[in-house]
Amino acid sequence: MPQELPMVPVRTDDPLLETVIRLEWDQFQHTDNEGGRAACQGNWPMFHEMRLSQFLTWTPALLASYENDLRQADRTGRNLVTEKYARMMASTAPDIYRERIEPYIPRLSEDRIARQERVIARQVAWARVFAERWPALGGAMRVLTTAQDTPEQTSFETYLRGELGTYSDATFVEYERLVDAIAAQGGNLTEQTVRNTVRLAGYAGLDEAQAAQRTQA
Repeated sequence: MPQELPMVPVRTDDPLLETVIRLEWDQFQHTDNEGGRAACQGNWPMFHEMRLSQFLTWTPALLASYENDLRQADRTGRNLVTEKYARMMASTAPDIYRERIEPYIPRLSEDRIARQERVIARQVAWARVFAERWPALGGAMRVLTTAQDTPEQTSFETYLRGELGTYSDATFVEYERLVDAIAAQGGNLTEQTVRNTVRLAGYAGLDEAQAAQRTQA
């Protein structure tokens, strides 16, 4: 098992943040969707805000490892963003996934799947605690569990499973260390990520954003 490490988030002025977000965005632009191009593929400000909110919780080692994943994917013609959404279809469109996708994407080992599921279970629990504490903010998020997936709606759990499945072994180890470190410190990764999101949106913190969300409801 990975050792618990002190959590040292990436610096907000680290240029690697913008590099990684731009690499992802470029792959997102080459992601095909049934029914044509999705509206969100043209919304750079929202994409930037959501990805920055997540990456600000990461360690420099994790961010650097993921940058390497994205660059290696570009060199070999692999699109990690496309693959992330394709992996989600194991839940949202299982027949299509089994016939048209699963044979053509990298297969994960049983050990890797088990370790991912451990991380996913912890993050789903964090997301549930967050939604209970800040229900207005939680209500604006994705549904929580894979059991709630539909062809039109993808849960937090399924999205996370799809994303983790695209990480290299080296990147997943760094991510696993991050999650273990946050847990050891009594933290909550969902709370940290959403706090970044609301601050980027101009709120002082989660309480202010919660009050604003209730007013808008």
